[in-house]
Amino acid sequence: MDYKATLNLPKTDFPMKANLPQREPELLAWWEKERLYEEIQQAGQGRPRYVLHDGPPYANGRIHIGHALNKILKDIIVKSKTMAGFHVPYVPGWDCHGLPIEHQVLKDLGEKKKTLDATTIRRLCREYAEKFRDIQREEFQRLGTLGDWQHPYLTMNPGYEATIVREFGKFVERGGVYKGLKPVLWCTQDQTALAEAEVEYDDHTSPSIYVKFPIVNPPRSFPGRHDGVSADRTSYAVVIWTTTPWTLPANQAVCLHPDIDYAFVQVGEEILVMADKLVERVAKACELKEARVLGMKKGQDGFEGLETQRPMSTGLSPILLGDFVTLDQGTGCVHIAPGHGMEDYILVQEYNAKASPGERLEILAPVDDAGRFTDAVEGFSGQHVFKANPGIVERLKETGKLLGHGTLNHSYPHCWRCKSPVIFRATEQWFVSMETNELRRETLAEINRVQWVPPWGKDRITGMITNRPDWCLSRQRVWGVPIPGFTCAGCRRVMAEPVLIEHLAVLMESGGSDIWFERPASELLPPGTTCGQCGGTTFEKEHDILDVWFESGVSYAAVLKPHKWWPADLYLEGSDQHRGWFHSSLLAGVITDGRAPYKAVLTHGFVLDGQGKKMSKSAGNVVAPQEVIKQFGAEILRFWVAAQDYRDDVRISKDILSQLVEVYRKIRNTCRFMLSNLYDFDPSKDRVPYERLPELDRWALIKLHNLIEVVKKSYEDFDFRQIIHELDYFCAVYMSAVYLDILKDRLYTFRADAPLRRGSQTVLFEIIVAMTKLMAPILSFTTEEIWRTLPKSSDAGQQNSSVHLVAFPESDPKWIDPELEQNWSDFLLPVRSLVLGKLEEKRRNRIIGSSLEAKVILYAQRANPAQYDSLRLYEDFLPAFFIVSQVELLGVDQVPTDACFSIDLAAGIAVDVVPAGGKKCERCWNYREAVGKDEGHPTLCDRCVEAVR
Repeated sequence: MDYKATLNLPKTDFPMKANLPQREPELLAWWEKERLYEEIQQAGQGRPRYVLHDGPPYANGRIHIGHALNKILKDIIVKSKTMAGFHVPYVPGWDCHGLPIEHQVLKDLGEKKKTLDATTIRRLCREYAEKFRDIQREEFQRLGTLGDWQHPYLTMNPGYEATIVREFGKFVERGGVYKGLKPVLWCTQDQTALAEAEVEYDDHTSPSIYVKFPIVNPPRSFPGRHDGVSADRTSYAVVIWTTTPWTLPANQAVCLHPDIDYAFVQVGEEILVMADKLVERVAKACELKEARVLGMKKGQDGFEGLETQRPMSTGLSPILLGDFVTLDQGTGCVHIAPGHGMEDYILVQEYNAKASPGERLEILAPVDDAGRFTDAVEGFSGQHVFKANPGIVERLKETGKLLGHGTLNHSYPHCWRCKSPVIFRATEQWFVSMETNELRRETLAEINRVQWVPPWGKDRITGMITNRPDWCLSRQRVWGVPIPGFTCAGCRRVMAEPVLIEHLAVLMESGGSDIWFERPASELLPPGTTCGQCGGTTFEKEHDILDVWFESGVSYAAVLKPHKWWPADLYLEGSDQHRGWFHSSLLAGVITDGRAPYKAVLTHGFVLDGQGKKMSKSAGNVVAPQEVIKQFGAEILRFWVAAQDYRDDVRISKDILSQLVEVYRKIRNTCRFMLSNLYDFDPSKDRVPYERLPELDRWALIKLHNLIEVVKKSYEDFDFRQIIHELDYFCAVYMSAVYLDILKDRLYTFRADAPLRRGSQTVLFEIIVAMTKLMAPILSFTTEEIWRTLPKSSDAGQQNSSVHLVAFPESDPKWIDPELEQNWSDFLLPVRSLVLGKLEEKRRNRIIGSSLEAKVILYAQRANPAQYDSLRLYEDFLPAFFIVSQVELLGVDQVPTDACFSIDLAAGIAVDVVPAGGKKCERCWNYREAVGKDEGHPTLCDRCVEAVR
């Protein structure tokens, strides 16, 4: 007789094979066919709502690994909150307007772009954005993310564009919006103003020059003056230092700090003014020989109001005082060009406010949109400002104004799109004042009412709001939503009034923002509109579009408010969004509603390569999510995301992924083992009540209870790495190394309906159902496959077709048994470890082969009755516990201490292992004296005889 046929072996044709790249698309197709997201939303009606508002990625190019990190994190949260009992709608979105798309479209058009009007260029931009919206949507869904993918929000949709215009109208209505000439960050390559969030800092080499500003009519109180000598040939000059020689043609003043000590340094027949603490450094940089300090004066002592000669233009520049002057670099004297610097601009504005009309300084920026000097700069007209630097230095040398020159390598702002260095340039722009209505103070107060995760996010955005200038809202492009402003052709009054803006918003709801570029101003204004200043009826449209950060910043108004989902419970993006989307959303929310549009903000870091380096195509270290999915499956990407401390920068490489594949495989195989041993288990008929379960099974349920509690708390804390750690430990240590290892004999060799076997199957069912639910937000594909394979049981939530429709598991209070847990952790499992160590030693020495060939002899000291008596209680269970054929327990006065024993003197226990007695059972492979005693089954032990009968 073939006794192996009577074993309860796992099914060999069991599914759950790890062919993820092939299986995942099948599950995605099934989710779509079942309309799973809609079913989840329907099931969530009436529950408390939790809203994670999706920050819109930019619709250009395929997704990269940073996108995958972001979208998977969001999906884990959405699914975990849903399973925690919330109604969690998730509407993905895309940022569709802006320079990168327009730039690429114009690049593809080449010379043809010169023949196309704005409407045609906008149509091409829209088609480009739609193309990559579709590509990215498919790639995001391939990650296993669930959401309303058929109805996303797009910043280029007419309804969204109308909301943008209406929110701008609210800005206007609440005051603080103005149009003015101010220096802004300007990209000369893309020819547009930039926001702080659109600038990144990189290394740059600049000229480093020291320039003399001769003082006109220096007072006789200055050190070095010869009183009464009218023919005094000594000249005085303030020395400035700059790394932007090209700004000197726009100079309007020189600034000194009121409290700094300034030295009068004689060099030949010149006396140079510079900060006393910087004299030595300047002398070295300019190679000044025999420099001698004649005296000192503080900035506030006689300098203010003196006039100096401008080195690159006619006219005189007064000396002003300002607290922003530092001694970090330079000379302590600053050249002031208010058309090319914000601090310079503010200083001159303060000066002009007190000066008479004839004395006011000009906000001069003789530079065009492409960064070239205008005709106002004689000798340099048409030259790009950076290319003009050498010529300007040479001109200063020729006129005797150059004191010294060199170069400086330093961090300099660059456009984050074209990577070109930017300039500060005064232009007519639309701004939001940070001071009107105390916007800055109100925003800082609101920051304190938001939960920032991790906490340092609060300090970061606080610093940004504290120091940010007025918000520049305008951009000089065509692919975006126009600023709804009009200028009277008669008196040049600028009109941007709420009633006009609302009229335009209504038009845009049906026609989109293209109507601005297609219709004249007369068709965009309400009939009968006249200028409130001159009564004129002819108007010109504003040429600029709104900042795309404004567009995405008001997404809460377009997406959340119509559904009454506002404010969002959570915004989640990369840490760079403290200066981007988090920032603009916060300002917009405070301006329009007096509060932030979010209750909490969670940030993640950037993705680096395996060595912690930034990814780049040139370095060849880019890890593309598409390639990872092709090789390993999206599940491994999801596993990688959850396994990281995502709040800091994270690393990815083939080696890292390969290591995670092994951890994933361990968890998957543990689930597969449990499932394969439930093939003949019917939960409705075969369940064994908890009270009839032996200690081994009850211990496993204790560990399951602990797992449920820790994992659910970790989801609540967004600590997904802890969840992976708990699952890995639970599967590798508690399950594979202990529980499942011990169960094999019971599952395979006992009669199919034996109470012990059915009891263990009951526990296996509880464990696999709970694990499947706990893992579902992270391992969405694997758990769906498990769910469809599980034996059906209505009380496990399996009336639902998908695991994503069920709730997290609840632990049964009966499972909690502190006394049993402590006994196993402090006593039984340490004894087992001692025995397993001795078995392994005997196996290495070839005394035994498999552990079933062994007999374990336990020596327990009688003087320690707690140990000895406890072992006697478990004497019948110990062979199965150790996975050996026989165990002999001996009570002794003194445990053996010979080297051939494994000894735990503190516990009073020693272990020896010898070959088992009796014969090997052909069916269960245990060695027993009873083998051969049944004539009908001469090769079986008594236990197997009972099973086969």
